[in-house]
Amino acid sequence: MRTLTKIIGGLVLLLSMATAAMATPVDTYEFKSPENQKRGLSLAHELRCPQCQNQNLIDSNSPVARDLRLEVYKMVDEGKGDDEIIEFMTSRYGEFVLYKPKMETKTYILWLGPVGLLLLGLIIGFIFIRKQRIGGCTEAEISAEDQKALDALLKRDTK
Repeated sequence: MRTLTKIIGGLVLLLSMATAAMATPVDTYEFKSPENQKRGLSLAHELRCPQCQNQNLIDSNSPVARDLRLEVYKMVDEGKGDDEIIEFMTSRYGEFVLYKPKMETKTYILWLGPVGLLLLGLIIGFIFIRKQRIGGCTEAEISAEDQKALDALLKRDTK
């Protein structure tokens, strides 16, 4: 009975420690209006954490993301526009903070590369299929000697 109590107590302790480890701090910034809150959260979703690989400011738990979230929230409450906030973040952290890079000459390959590769694949596939259809219908030419040898082999197999 004592061992069962120890096992249950150990499991309860283990589960409580596991849930505490999974707890994450919550931002408690209070916006001046619900519209500002929507804008601030939307901007924080659109901006990438400069420290994390592929997380936006909302999803990241890093201290840098927390600071940037608060910075975005403050700028929204100060009345700054979305473009102004994004310009501030890109000037400070580079284009990396944008999930959707701007359409510029240096980003054409990002935007047009997948479409170009798809078109190239379709063209290659079309050419390959066309060659298969054209090339598959022709009969192979063989010499008279080879034809006689083939006939002899066929006659031998049918006997």
